[in-house]
Amino acid sequence: MPRGLDHIVHAVRDLDAVAAHYRALGFTVGARNKHPWGTHNTIVQFPGFFIELLTFAEPDKLGTDGFSTLFAAYNRDFLARGEGLSLLILESRGARTDEAAFRQAGIAGSPVMGFEREGKRPDGTAVKVGFSLAFAENEAAPDIHFATCQQHYPENFWNPAFQKHANGVTGVAGVVAVADDPARHRAFFEAFADGQATAADGGFAIATPRGTIEVLTPAAFSGRYKAAPPETANGARLAALRLSGPALAASQHTACGALLVFEPSR
Repeated sequence: MPRGLDHIVHAVRDLDAVAAHYRALGFTVGARNKHPWGTHNTIVQFPGFFIELLTFAEPDKLGTDGFSTLFAAYNRDFLARGEGLSLLILESRGARTDEAAFRQAGIAGSPVMGFEREGKRPDGTAVKVGFSLAFAENEAAPDIHFATCQQHYPENFWNPAFQKHANGVTGVAGVVAVADDPARHRAFFEAFADGQATAADGGFAIATPRGTIEVLTPAAFSGRYKAAPPETANGARLAALRLSGPALAASQHTACGALLVFEPSR
């Protein structure tokens, strides 16, 4: 079964300002969290999926471990070039199984890496949250990092109170990447998502249990969304996040290098 969308990282330079922008768009945005390798984040949560608004805030904490290099330093360098969607993370039913599958497919980016941090419930009660990630690498897309995420305390992380948004968004419909030659990336995305791609206008799509992954040419992306795609001279880029809800009117919103597409639920 294909791996569903788990979360996406939106790398930004001013975390507080972008969190305020998301709130102005009608999203419920969580508290600021700090990682031991120098990144800070806030979470916008939906059932089974979340947006991780992230910045690189404390350079002195950057180390040489896997999260420092594959996550913190990568986002630091990404932000030196610009803001936008920097990581695509899919759900994991077993991070070590995913790592083995990625190695067999020749796309493994790291051994399984795990970490824990303190989270807070809406009433302020402290709880433990923990994750194991298996990274995958697409050499033709150095400006996207990929991983699967296994949650060890899901009951402490997912909370219906955080999943209610004034704008009416109730879930994720899909993510859209752009590439000059989508066919070059098809084998990677099929192995990463464990799903079969089908032809789409200007690229391909992979349906998952939670959202669709699409890779389109810049021209196809611009034609569909009437918006400029990210620069693809260095390879494929994440361009848009599609969000849905039964009461939504179709609309688009640009937020620091990312296109947020609101769609009524089908």
